[in-house]
Amino acid sequence: MSNTRRSLQLQVNGQTHALQVEPRVTLLDALRESLHLTGTKKGCDQGQCGACTVHVDGRRVLSCLMLAAQAEGRAVTTIEGLEGEDGALHAVQAAFLEADAFQCGYCTPGQIMSAVSVIHEGRTGSDAEIREAMAGNLCRCGAYPNIVTAVRRAAEALA
Repeated sequence: MSNTRRSLQLQVNGQTHALQVEPRVTLLDALRESLHLTGTKKGCDQGQCGACTVHVDGRRVLSCLMLAAQAEGRAVTTIEGLEGEDGALHAVQAAFLEADAFQCGYCTPGQIMSAVSVIHEGRTGSDAEIREAMAGNLCRCGAYPNIVTAVRRAAEALA
């Protein structure tokens, strides 16, 4: 296996970062290890749990399945990039707090990133639709009812 590093520039949370990474480095590992953005979590590392969900060009992506090189030239948003310019929480983050939509919190960043996309996609017509749209994000603690409540409340607040 080659140990050759590649230069690339990533646009993350509105800032450009120059990196030197091996070609096989995932976006998840680049975010966590090179940029020290540890809000995005490594769960299964196989695209099964959703803990590593980020946005790439406004669409949700499992960052453990995307190579960092594939994100070059694209806008990446992590959980750290959701807050407002004044430091205020995003409406989805606030709704998660208000609805107590987490227990251990490990899955929460991925849940929130997916929820933002689900709301943007207009997939919040019913609790069943929210559950279906959020199905790719697992919560081992079982906070699903409160997560659905948070997504519904955030969708109403953002309407």
